[in-house]
Amino acid sequence: MADSTNYTNYTNREMQAVSIARSVKNGQIAIVGTGLPLIGATLAKKCFAPDCILIVESGLMDCDPIEVPTSVGDCRFMAHCAVQWPNARYVGFQANEWQHGGDRMIAFIGGAQIDPYGNVNSTSIGDYHHPKSRFTGSGGANGICTFVNTIIMMQHEARRFIDKVDYVTSPGWIDGPGGREKVGLPGDRGPMMVVTDRGILKFDEKTKRMYLAGYYETSSVQDIVENTGFEIDVSRAEKIAPPEPEIIRIIREEIDPGQAFIKIPA
Repeated sequence: MADSTNYTNYTNREMQAVSIARSVKNGQIAIVGTGLPLIGATLAKKCFAPDCILIVESGLMDCDPIEVPTSVGDCRFMAHCAVQWPNARYVGFQANEWQHGGDRMIAFIGGAQIDPYGNVNSTSIGDYHHPKSRFTGSGGANGICTFVNTIIMMQHEARRFIDKVDYVTSPGWIDGPGGREKVGLPGDRGPMMVVTDRGILKFDEKTKRMYLAGYYETSSVQDIVENTGFEIDVSRAEKIAPPEPEIIRIIREEIDPGQAFIKIPA
């Protein structure tokens, strides 16, 4: 078995959680679900942005779980939250924040496919009416991507990073500058970055197209190019600093000790 107490060694999934945590700023309201986004957001609150506020769709506000819950209705989510609202009040709170705009609220989403402009598919692969695979769909992701700045989590594979997604579940920058406005979406909000198990990708301010911002020491620029199904700018790519051993200890011992979402390989 792997030595789980060797905190100088870490997995790419742990690095992905650390990258999520580093992206959260003090004072921000972060919409999170379970799994990797929650691990990253909880880590942010513990280590990087103690004044961030975590909210979940079940109506729990300002969450501070002792260890990672397995669902948004898990009692471990409720134990240390500030407010337990009905879902309708949670939606109303989001709507109020959306109306006021700004960068105070961010959200984390995932998906099966993504294109160069951050449009995400979590609905189906292949023809919509006769799909090869059908997924759970939008949930709240479409509304979130319409009105909130988002951070997208993906596994970095060429079959996921493609020129054109089979279905736009959650809108990104559509087709470039002015794309969101053309379809009636707010142009001042959209995807901020994509955090993968190989690195971090951001969107150019002028072209709105994805570029490689950084890669993990366990990956490389060439590795990311080979696993991206479209041409990508790598001229700004930098190696991302590894996490401190104490950060890995906190993930393994305090946040996800049962390895519910991040497995330590044998």
